[in-house]
Amino acid sequence: MCRWLSYLGPETYFDRLLYEPQYSLVQQALAARKSISTTQGDGFGLGWYGDHPDPGLYREALPAWNDRNLRSLARQLRARLFFAHVRASTGTDTARSNCHPFAHDKWLFMHNGQIGGYARLRRRLEAKIPDALYPLRAGTTDSETAFYLLFRHDPDADPAAAIRAMLADIEAERLGASIDEPLRFTAALSDGRRIVAVRYASDDRPPSLYWREDDGAVIIVSEPLDGDGQRWNRVPRNHFLVTAPDQGVTLRPIAM
Repeated sequence: MCRWLSYLGPETYFDRLLYEPQYSLVQQALAARKSISTTQGDGFGLGWYGDHPDPGLYREALPAWNDRNLRSLARQLRARLFFAHVRASTGTDTARSNCHPFAHDKWLFMHNGQIGGYARLRRRLEAKIPDALYPLRAGTTDSETAFYLLFRHDPDADPAAAIRAMLADIEAERLGASIDEPLRFTAALSDGRRIVAVRYASDDRPPSLYWREDDGAVIIVSEPLDGDGQRWNRVPRNHFLVTAPDQGVTLRPIAM
């Protein structure tokens, strides 16, 4: 399983979260504490919003701890909204095209988890991707498939509703194919202004997801960045977390 974090708040340098904490994201890539996979060495990626409506991306297939460019960039880059992700493959190639985050137009997306039985479902799910977007698909992951499935459901109108409908698409195909392997899913989606995160599982074992408010910022993580558990709040199973500037955090259940 992968590890990721998202940040929304006053402009900050990336290395404040990627390197400085005791259990920073790069440290989690080496030794995750709340993941099935201890090491997340199959690539990494950054996505951020600057002066343009579409996000910037930096993705690489190297392990995060072994890329000097990442350390240098993290020291210099700063943003008010950014995503970071370290990848542990669930069967697809270690390649830049399979690294998160994924971007289209103003949207940025990253994921941790697995679509149960994806090898059997891949053709069915890819057939649901809108024709205009299918040529943009560059990799082979279930995560990228899920991202493009969102655009069947107009995320501009309601991003949380689009995520819920995308999960329903996947669940319908999984159950229709009599696949017993569960769908386990945490993800973050942004349009450059707000972040919608989700923690979902079709069984009782969703991937971990936490959040905290810190000096006017909201930080959402796969696992806490320090040992102070009281500072971090667990996102409940099968819930959305929504945050936007000056609006704090809202949690609401996923009505499937």
